[in-house]
Amino acid sequence: MIDSRRYPHLANIESPADLRKIPEADLRAVADELRTYLIESVATSGGHFGANLGVIELTVALHYLYDTPIDRLVWDVGHQCYPHKILTGRRDRITTIKKKDGVAPFPKRDESEYDTFGVGHSSTSIGAALGMAIAAQRKDDHRKVVAVIGDGAMTAGMAFEALNHGGDVEPDMLVILNDNQMSISENVGALTKMLARLMASRTLNRLREGAKRAMPRGGLLWRFTKRWEEHAKGMFVPSTLFEELGFHYTGPIDGHDLPQLLSALRTVKELKGPQLMHVITTKGKGYPPAEREQIEYHAVGPFDPAAGVVKKPGKGKPTYTDVFGDWLCDMAAADPRLYGITPAMREGSGLVRFSQEYPQRYFDVAIAEQHAVTLAAGMACEGAKPVVAIYSTFLQRAYDQLIHDVALQKLDVTFAIDRAGLVGPDGATHAGSFDLSYLRCIPNMVVMAPADEDECRKMLTTGFLHEGPAAVRYPRGSGTGVVPVQELTTLPIGKAELRRRGHGIALLAFGAMVLPCAKVADALDATLVNMRFVKPLDEALVLELARSHGALVTIEDNALMGGAGSAVAELLNAHGLQVPLLQLGLSDRFLEHAAREELLASDGLDAAGIEASVRARFGHLVPTPALRSAI
Repeated sequence: MIDSRRYPHLANIESPADLRKIPEADLRAVADELRTYLIESVATSGGHFGANLGVIELTVALHYLYDTPIDRLVWDVGHQCYPHKILTGRRDRITTIKKKDGVAPFPKRDESEYDTFGVGHSSTSIGAALGMAIAAQRKDDHRKVVAVIGDGAMTAGMAFEALNHGGDVEPDMLVILNDNQMSISENVGALTKMLARLMASRTLNRLREGAKRAMPRGGLLWRFTKRWEEHAKGMFVPSTLFEELGFHYTGPIDGHDLPQLLSALRTVKELKGPQLMHVITTKGKGYPPAEREQIEYHAVGPFDPAAGVVKKPGKGKPTYTDVFGDWLCDMAAADPRLYGITPAMREGSGLVRFSQEYPQRYFDVAIAEQHAVTLAAGMACEGAKPVVAIYSTFLQRAYDQLIHDVALQKLDVTFAIDRAGLVGPDGATHAGSFDLSYLRCIPNMVVMAPADEDECRKMLTTGFLHEGPAAVRYPRGSGTGVVPVQELTTLPIGKAELRRRGHGIALLAFGAMVLPCAKVADALDATLVNMRFVKPLDEALVLELARSHGALVTIEDNALMGGAGSAVAELLNAHGLQVPLLQLGLSDRFLEHAAREELLASDGLDAAGIEASVRARFGHLVPTPALRSAI
């Protein structure tokens, strides 16, 4: 429960309606309390941090002036929604964020009526808000609609598709460009450079708006002023891009100056047609360590607010991301044809070292997954060997390009797919639950899933040296602790690894599921196969095991529908083999935020759950302890 002595204003805000009862002169105090409360809350629970600190004043101003939830407020990305959640009834539960049964890390429609559009990926806010505005106007509903886009989301094509459409249909809506010059790392691209050149042209805006109000609309003087405005803006503001797209541009506005924010919002709130207000904010505002180290403080674990995030001495087991980052640099040293591509995930995908050592071969394309894949295809056409480092959930956004631009043309592109399977606290929007299903149905693809770190390195080399499209999908976090061999060695494509020869039951495990299955195989005296390849399958081994065992069990951390187990079932069916088959994987539901281990256990994919499922289905094939000793 919040301490009303420390937070006298915030303690009384259970909803935006309470906020709107507070005198405007006290809003600065509200913002200060909200910032302090956010710092202490995230320090307790961990979570997204820097972007949320940057939108404190903007969040207060929006909920103060707009009649939410009747007026629609659409947040982009979700990295900047914590202050919004605190002001909309989730204040006392904010420390449960990302935890099982706790507050969701991103806006979620079934969590609150104030979360008007669910989000986790970027650049959807303008399109969603445009749809809301059109639907409202067709019903003669005069509610206001506001999209807040920022944290790099304006670098994605979807945002401009929506702007292009919005300028054509001319709805009454406001787009707030929260410009903090950052996504997770620094924004890149021509748009970023353009926005950086914009002057704080407050004098121009005041003069322009004052002149418009002082003269009759449509008259000669009004038309002259409008024409003068266009030329003047060309001098003061180096681009009229948004105006050319049909959005009336206001800004730049200091996003931490509450009186200025409120004044600008009051003005645009009453304007008709599509509006865009450019707001300048600082990621990490109000917490000096986060202002200085904006990348490090994008998202944090629990920390001491007085000391900041303290890096732990030494280093534990390398993560799969670390394995990929080291491999990328080693392979780049061995092959000058290698190019590394990331859609704005340099840190998350492990390309920091590569970007420093091979800057001319490193390409951050911003939040533009579709372009990343087609860019790689174009490079491959000219003899390069591009590696696209991408999260499983983000590759979904480039599925058309994966099929048509890469696989259909059999182009030599390697996909390093991070965060495959369940990612845990980031929830359903970030889970990589579907990649085996959506990859294995594509012709010409080679699809691999490593059981440990050494195998991951070997599979990356295998995929890179394979002449054609190949994908290696690996989970978040560290593996089993197997130290990778430094030589750049390959694996025979389509060959599995028989890890244990047992009796009765054969466990066919894919990727990260090999580790828990090893315990199950020992407990059941079962055969264990590290399948390695989802496509092509090791058909010869699967068929031999089907003929020599009483039952087969497939285990994967992917959706059951269409996944690796389905591939085995299709193979058995094609050969007319009717051996009993149990398929274990992720159930047909979106798994919400919780620790990865909790989520795996909830779907029966930990060792105990796997063993229980096998015993329940094939208990008659499990030898008794006495029989096992005799064998």
